[in-house]
Amino acid sequence: MIRVISYNLRENHASGELAALVAENALDVLCLQECDTADLPVELGDLTLADSTKRNRLGLALYYKKGRFTALKTGTFALKKSLHDRILAPAHERLLGTRLIDNETKREIVVASFHAAPLTALNSLRRNQIRAAHGELRGLGEGLPALMVGDYNYPWFKKNLSEHMQETGYDLTLSETRTYTRYKFFKGHFDFATSMGLRIDKVETLPRGASDHMPILVTADYIA
Repeated sequence: MIRVISYNLRENHASGELAALVAENALDVLCLQECDTADLPVELGDLTLADSTKRNRLGLALYYKKGRFTALKTGTFALKKSLHDRILAPAHERLLGTRLIDNETKREIVVASFHAAPLTALNSLRRNQIRAAHGELRGLGEGLPALMVGDYNYPWFKKNLSEHMQETGYDLTLSETRTYTRYKFFKGHFDFATSMGLRIDKVETLPRGASDHMPILVTADYIA
C-alpha cells in the first residue's frame, strides 16, 4: 500500500501545515503545487525532497519516504502554454515526476506532481497538457505503474476527460467530496489522481487549511 498526499498551497500560504500533514497521515509521498521552492526544507519528518522546480513562481515539489523508497530518476517538464502562462508566466514547468524503487517490494513506480493551466484556458488545452504529461511519465519508466496527482483545474465535464484518459491507458479517480469550495457558487473537484497499473483504493479529501484547495490523500497498491 502507498499513501500519497497532493496539496496546492495557494502561493505557499499553506506551507506551515506540511509538517503536521506528514506527521498525522503516515505518508509515503507528498506532492506539492504552488509552493515557494526556495523555502522548502530538504526533509519533512521522515520524508526527503526528491526534486522541485527551479524556474516557477508557482513551484512543484515531491517528497518521498526515506527507507521505503529510493529515488532513481527525476524530471521537470514544460507543457503547452496557455495565454495566461504567456502573459503572467506563473509556471514554466507544470509536471515533476520521480521514478522510485520500492525497497519493500523491489518494484519500481513513477509518481508525479502536476498543475494544469488555470480556468482561463480551454479544457482542450488542459487535456493536451494531461496527455503530454502522461507521455513524459512513460519516458521516466516505460511500462511502470504510474500515479499523477495534483491540481487539474478541471471541475466540469470529467466524464469526457475520463474517456480521453482511458484511451491512453490511464484511469481517473476523484475524491469522495469536492476539493475546492472557496466561493459559494464555484465549487468542484479540482484535485484528483490519474493512474496506470495501480489499484486506487481510496481518495480522501482532507480538512481545509490556509489554501483555497483541500489536500487529497490517495491510497493505492500495485496490481499483482
